[in-house]
Amino acid sequence: MSNVVLGVGGGIAAYKVASLLRLFTEHGHDVTVVPTASALQFVGAPTWSALSGKPVATDVWSDVARVPHVRIGQQADLVVVAPATADLIARAAAGMADDLLTTTLLTASCPVVFAPAMHTEMWLHPATQANVATLVGRGVHVIPPASGRLTGADTGPGRLPEPGDLYAACLHLLESAAPAAPSRGVLAGRHVVVSAGGTREPLDPVRFLGNRSSGKQGYALAAVAAARGARVTLVSANVTLPVPAGVDVVEVGTAIELQDAVTRAAKDADVVVMAAAVADFRPRTVASSKIKKTHAETVAGPDESAPTIELVRNPDILAGLVQARGDRARGDRLRPIVVGFAAETGDAAGSVLDLAREKLVRKGCDLLVANEVGDGVAFGTDTNTVHLFYRPGLAGAPGERTAGPAPKEAIAAVVWDGIQPLL
Repeated sequence: MSNVVLGVGGGIAAYKVASLLRLFTEHGHDVTVVPTASALQFVGAPTWSALSGKPVATDVWSDVARVPHVRIGQQADLVVVAPATADLIARAAAGMADDLLTTTLLTASCPVVFAPAMHTEMWLHPATQANVATLVGRGVHVIPPASGRLTGADTGPGRLPEPGDLYAACLHLLESAAPAAPSRGVLAGRHVVVSAGGTREPLDPVRFLGNRSSGKQGYALAAVAAARGARVTLVSANVTLPVPAGVDVVEVGTAIELQDAVTRAAKDADVVVMAAAVADFRPRTVASSKIKKTHAETVAGPDESAPTIELVRNPDILAGLVQARGDRARGDRLRPIVVGFAAETGDAAGSVLDLAREKLVRKGCDLLVANEVGDGVAFGTDTNTVHLFYRPGLAGAPGERTAGPAPKEAIAAVVWDGIQPLL
């Protein structure tokens, strides 16, 4: 049983946190709820007390003899702040200690999770992003908000993730072999490169060949790496997500542009994670004007003809990184460590896992992360299930493992946990 502190900020999403509290208590965790005064305007103290089995307080003057403003943080195995409002994030970033929750945050030495929730404009404001970057730099684990319906008729990024997804991410931190890894900055001094999104290959000025990748998994990988202290270069292909705090972004469009950007960034990298969905083919020629269909009538009826588009292969960026690395070593290890992603659907030739193992051998990368994709599966969703496969004979590599279904941020933490032994 773990001691969990659940800090509740003053936002409308506080009502969803009651379900998160229930998930913690039903699975045997001891939960102390520490709401802000504003949070009690949305969900009252009796609700938090009834669900946690403990009294709640917002100030440092209750039960003074037990020094709660120090004791609660010191005894916690995990602190979760949800919803983390713009005001609460700002106060935490400034190191303020004007209520029981902010004093608890200053005394906690365990992993700390913030789940921001606010209107899109507030989330994207430079002040909020700077405050998030400050917290991440201190080792706070920030779960990016989901996109969807907000208060009223507004939609966009800023929605609190569903309680089940938040619980899964928190459970991973509690069960991880190194639960405080983000706080210790285990990637400090490392340069990692992550590619994300999906490339687009132009057909004409208005059309392109593309795929369904949203970039969410790649962005989560970049965010977790930054939280663990790494210098992160994120090569982003056609992604509209907010940039993770503390991450340098290089925007690209096509597979050739992505190859150039990754190759440049990889020259001094310790790890390259190729999470982007790269088009295998591109048109041999790109029309200078919009390709139009004809409207001619024939004896047989309407003209049903269509243009023929000749495709050529795009470069194999993952295999190229392995080949370029050759046997160049820093100390006794090859650098950079090359991690590939295999988005598979399975076919007559084999299952997703069969195809992934074959791809690992063919590409020669150090670690291959395989997942099943399709319409409504993985691409564009907030959760994922992955399988980790290591290059045969790779020193320090753990065994194969499967993770998920879980939020993509939790999956990202699993992937970095899997990379860590190789470093």
